[in-house]
Amino acid sequence: MAITAAPTERSLWKPREFRIINDQPVAFSDLIVHSFCVAEFGDPVIHAAGPLLDWEHSEAGAWVMAHAVETPWWSRHVDVSSFSYRFSIIARLSEPDQTFFKLKYT
Repeated sequence: MAITAAPTERSLWKPREFRIINDQPVAFSDLIVHSFCVAEFGDPVIHAAGPLLDWEHSEAGAWVMAHAVETPWWSRHVDVSSFSYRFSIIARLSEPDQTFFKLKYT
């Protein structure tokens, strides 16, 4: 069995792309759809599981899961201003879907 490194956040972000849908070009790009902080103790990924699941079952989360081109993914960063970890959920959506999401859920 080969040992491989986990994908880094940089490798998961993709550049903006265009696809032809109904003879019209539609742009697709990544968007941070939700973020939250977890206190810096123990294993932050375990403590983030609850908020991640709560968001996925919320109205906004269900809408993103239904309209995302690919499965949304999350990233973790150290938030030095609050001594915690900031988790961000990123989804790849079309620009019309991004506009709808921003107007309705943010």
